Amino acid sequence: MKNYLSNWNFMRIIRLVLGIVIIVQGIQAQQWMLVVLGGLFTLMPLFNIGCCSTTGCDTTYRARKTIEKEDITYEEVKSK
Repeated sequence: MKNYLSNWNFMRIIRLVLGIVIIVQGIQAQQWMLVVLGGLFTLMPLFNIGCCSTTGCDTTYRARKTIEKEDITYEEVKSK
């Protein structure tokens, strides 16, 4: 448990609190889709998933191959 709580940062705590608030508001308003949305927002910080939290948005850049440019030759097309 101590190891699990060591990776928490400020934004992760804010997302958890926001998810719980959305769940409570959804239950009070009897809006069950809001409860589901709040559950999603609550599970994301608990499992540490989501875009950019675990380098989800990170892309790997491959080194571009250098293409040797060839001289282009043009032919003149004559019309009749």
